[in-house]
Amino acid sequence: MVEDPAIDVLLIEDDRDTLEMYRTKLELDGYRVHVAVDGNEGLERARELVPDIIFLDVRLPKKDGLEVLQELRQHPPTAEIPVIILSNYGERELVERGLKLGAMEFLVKAQTSPLSLSEGINEWLKE
Repeated sequence: MVEDPAIDVLLIEDDRDTLEMYRTKLELDGYRVHVAVDGNEGLERARELVPDIIFLDVRLPKKDGLEVLQELRQHPPTAEIPVIILSNYGERELVERGLKLGAMEFLVKAQTSPLSLSEGINEWLKE
């Protein structure tokens, strides 16, 4: 559950079912959830909102998640936002590249329930 009800979460995910599954749980737990369905929109929303935390898919239309992450890290207002990569793909090279670009953590969707995502937010924000 949310310790601070004013936590803004940006979920950048192109799969509508996955997006709704995570969004529903996060909203039920009291987070303000904002969404984007492609890399360009995600980058734009991140710059407008400057959310408290971002969940970012890797394979996205228009601009992939790693490009989005790189651009977030180069823009001072978004450079320090915790970014958690949430991907269907967990290949070691991809994980290493995401972490090297500045992701706080790399999660594989098949191993990440909406509950564990929600419960992790307060911990990630403390780091």
